Amino acid sequence: MHKIIFLIQCNDRKGLLAAISQYFYSRGYNILHCQQHSDTRAKRYYMRVELDLADLKTTRKELQSDFARFAQGLELTWECHFTDYRNRVAVLVSKTSHCLFDLLSRQHEGDLVCDIPLIISNHPDLEYIADQFRIPYYYLPITKDRKPEQEEKIRELLAKHDVDLVVLARYMQILTAEFTAEWSGKIINIHHAFLPAFQGANPYMRAYERGVKMIGATAHYASEDLDQGPIIEQDVVRVNHELSPEGLRQVGKDVERQVLSRAVQAHLEHRIIIFNNRTIVFNAEH
Repeated sequence: MHKIIFLIQCNDRKGLLAAISQYFYSRGYNILHCQQHSDTRAKRYYMRVELDLADLKTTRKELQSDFARFAQGLELTWECHFTDYRNRVAVLVSKTSHCLFDLLSRQHEGDLVCDIPLIISNHPDLEYIADQFRIPYYYLPITKDRKPEQEEKIRELLAKHDVDLVVLARYMQILTAEFTAEWSGKIINIHHAFLPAFQGANPYMRAYERGVKMIGATAHYASEDLDQGPIIEQDVVRVNHELSPEGLRQVGKDVERQVLSRAVQAHLEHRIIIFNNRTIVFNAEH
């Protein structure tokens, strides 16, 4: 069954659930699933509504125009998505393969419902993985004085392939503020540490030096500030003093895979609402 999904947020007040539900009922829509959250501290209301796409009696543009008029009266911020559309995802990588291979495997098996039309890298090393999945691989090397030129080539490729989401699967380059602003809320990065701890490079060595008893990974939306964008998903695993920095890295790989794939899945299933530097991530249906 294909669905229409609305993500809604606004300042919290009484009557919102009733008003929004009545809007959809009055237009003949069956509400298949409704999730909501009221942040009493921020006085903010969040809602995710799934409708039966079969109930759509107008064009999609007309639905969105009509809802925009309704939303204006309640000062709602909203998005509308249709599940019969497959998002197009670009994966950016450097030399580390585990997150890339995991994403491609999950997409191939149908666990991540999307299309991956291209892979972009600043190194040639992982082309063999792209070849296994028959996905075009674009090698765009970076030199110190040509980084803006390389980033412009990335822009051109994303536009050419009609990309909706960019996933940084251990892409070890810092994107410019202009690029992250253009793709705000549409770039997911995996950081190999439990943020806000150990931001930046080489977190496993720093975790070893501190003698941590847990290591983790964090998937977040990329922002102008390194490793400080809205957090989508996190997880940890217990470790002990017997593990070297390389041992921590090996243990951490599996956490990175799981955290990144869960974050990408939540985005593809339209379960995330961003407000300021936080996310509201609604649970998946079971």
